[in-house]
Amino acid sequence: MLTDEEHRAAAQSLLTAEESRVPIPQLSKTYPQIELEDAYRIQDLWAEGRIAKGARVAGHKIGLTSRAMQMASKMTEPDYGRILDDALFNDGAQIRADLFIKPRLEVELAFIMGEDLEGPSTRIYDVMRATEFIVPALEIIDYRTEVPRAITDTIADNAAFGAIVVGGRVIRPMDVDIRWIGATLSKNGIIEESGVSAAVMGHPAAGIAWLVNKLHAVGGKLEKGQIVLAGSFTRPVDIVAGDVIQADYGPIGALGVSFL
Repeated sequence: MLTDEEHRAAAQSLLTAEESRVPIPQLSKTYPQIELEDAYRIQDLWAEGRIAKGARVAGHKIGLTSRAMQMASKMTEPDYGRILDDALFNDGAQIRADLFIKPRLEVELAFIMGEDLEGPSTRIYDVMRATEFIVPALEIIDYRTEVPRAITDTIADNAAFGAIVVGGRVIRPMDVDIRWIGATLSKNGIIEESGVSAAVMGHPAAGIAWLVNKLHAVGGKLEKGQIVLAGSFTRPVDIVAGDVIQADYGPIGALGVSFL
């Protein structure tokens, strides 16, 4: 375990990296004794720093929802981070690529909470009942530390969250079978990735149920109106200035962004 002083120093180094767009050495190398609990505490302090500068927590994101990614990270469960309101874009946005260090895009579904939801023992049907809307979303992931990264590096770095883009059709949870929403991700007119939402733990709401129970353990919950990214069902695609991105979700619409 790290000391409180080390937690604060690590969080400040991440804030500095975010502002300067220069990655820092992996926290797992700077603090070899770092544990998962330390990483989440550093994430908390990072978020406090961003909030102190005017950002607001708009929701949460879930990562490592695929078994392959968990094995690669030597984890047996997902991880989570915060969505901040100053990193939320709409369909058609023109986004500066230099806001990020090395941005990549993932295809996801975003759940908009219709009521507060807290654990313990939250299940998929509790999530579905508490969700007001589901919308197509893209997550921009970004790393503020050097690679290769340990799982503690990723968690401390707000689970690699960069930004979120929402668009497409707004649907209610029972409008379609959300396990079988398919999507293609195109870059500059070429399809780079495709996937189906059942790839997210068998059901996109499963990760959210996991998150609610995890938040309960640290005194947290999901709140009405918050956005929750359920996890990617495609591999990440690298993006640079000049790229034009289109994600097509078939019957529930499409969304696109361009990078300047």
